[in-house]
Amino acid sequence: MTVRDAIRFYLNDRLVELSDVAPDRTLLDFLRLDRVLRGTKEGCAEGDCGACTVLVGRLGADGTLAYEGVNACIRFVGSLDGTHVVTVEHLRGADGGLHPVQQAMVDYHGSQCGFCTPGIVMSLYGLWLETPTPSVAEIERALQGNLCRCTGYAPIVRAAQAVSNYGAVVEDALNRERAEITARLEALRDGQRVVVSSARGDLIVPASVDDLASVLEERPEATIVAGATDVGLWVTKFMREIAPVVFIGQLTALQNIDVGSDAITFGAGVSYSQAFKVIAEHVPQLQELWERIGGAQVRNMGTLGGNIANGSPIGDTPPPLIALGATIVLRKGDARREIKLEDFFIAYGKQDRAPGEFVESIRVPRPGADEMFAAYKVTKRRDEDITATLGAFRVRVVEGIVAEVVIAYGGMAGTPMRAKAVEAALVGRPWTMGSIEAVLPVFGEDFTPLTDWRASAEYRMLAGRNLLRRFFLETSGEPGMRIIRHEVA
Repeated sequence: MTVRDAIRFYLNDRLVELSDVAPDRTLLDFLRLDRVLRGTKEGCAEGDCGACTVLVGRLGADGTLAYEGVNACIRFVGSLDGTHVVTVEHLRGADGGLHPVQQAMVDYHGSQCGFCTPGIVMSLYGLWLETPTPSVAEIERALQGNLCRCTGYAPIVRAAQAVSNYGAVVEDALNRERAEITARLEALRDGQRVVVSSARGDLIVPASVDDLASVLEERPEATIVAGATDVGLWVTKFMREIAPVVFIGQLTALQNIDVGSDAITFGAGVSYSQAFKVIAEHVPQLQELWERIGGAQVRNMGTLGGNIANGSPIGDTPPPLIALGATIVLRKGDARREIKLEDFFIAYGKQDRAPGEFVESIRVPRPGADEMFAAYKVTKRRDEDITATLGAFRVRVVEGIVAEVVIAYGGMAGTPMRAKAVEAALVGRPWTMGSIEAVLPVFGEDFTPLTDWRASAEYRMLAGRNLLRRFFLETSGEPGMRIIRHEVA
């Protein structure tokens, strides 16, 4: 295996080659401190406020160049090999003046103090490139990850609706230069492993999935980083040492999605954004949950495999995937094994994953035509918030009797966990509110929630029980039921 000792990427219009960069160096610090590009702001340093939003363009497996908004504060420089990073300084109009997004923000009074404005501009720029005439709902989704404390969002939304009045998207620089940029990024694809050593340890960018398996056999202690939406906080908030680091976001072979007749198989590197269209089409019951996972920047960076592998008890995808009967493939070297997702989580901070082993794919059965399925997320605020309690339910009722039921929760224990005692109590009962009320006391056999700043133990237990009530009300067809669509703690 040929090894290259520098990462290479384009920053705006210049090639960057770095042979001495720390594995935990964030893109935000690199831009502001090393390159003096200070339009990209630091607000929260945890991927919440969006002031640091930049676009990152990457070639897909088919050679197509796509740009996505990401949080520079939790994106590591080591993950940028072979990409094109675009900051707010690179924006310009056809006449060299303000870009259409910037001019619309000026004319529609979308800024006051201006601190958050560059990040909002970059989020709207990314939206405009993909959707030149967006709906209000599309604009609101694009801005989920951008906080503005003084302007209010109405003028920003009006500006976003008006951008195409200031210029045609086909004439935008990133579109006019797309072929040239694609060719430049293709030239950076040399099929080599990248190893960059620094005083703070090594960063490694494997050349392929097979090379990733080899790297992890050589360095089983390494931290695997896909989207860094969790690991980024280990560095910015907890000052953890994470070297050596293996970056896998460039491995397009881990981003395959195979839609079968009875199941969907996702590569572990598939991001939430990449999975969204497939989820919306084939498991539409999860669409609303999917749209509430972080903001757009987090959905662009975060991956299904990462959400599973980090083992968080409040990860958004494990409970619904467990309820659907998902399995995962774990790989070490050339050896693979498939296990049920629910069996992967052993205890808080402990998963069934050996040193040098990694999650390669996730197989998700599609809900059957005779099954009822739903997932509900309870948070302190509706958008871009971490789960307090998340419940997922799959039930099959035959002639009015519960024949099969799987119930899984996040935030109710030290791991994502099934409510097996509740399940057992429901099977064989009629699908009625009376049966639901009868099994609610059994929750205490399954769960002993903890109290933290997101929710008290008592609240979590009450919310968990109420989510089962809600699932029944939404699936029973009983008249006179008023359902509030979004729970906010």
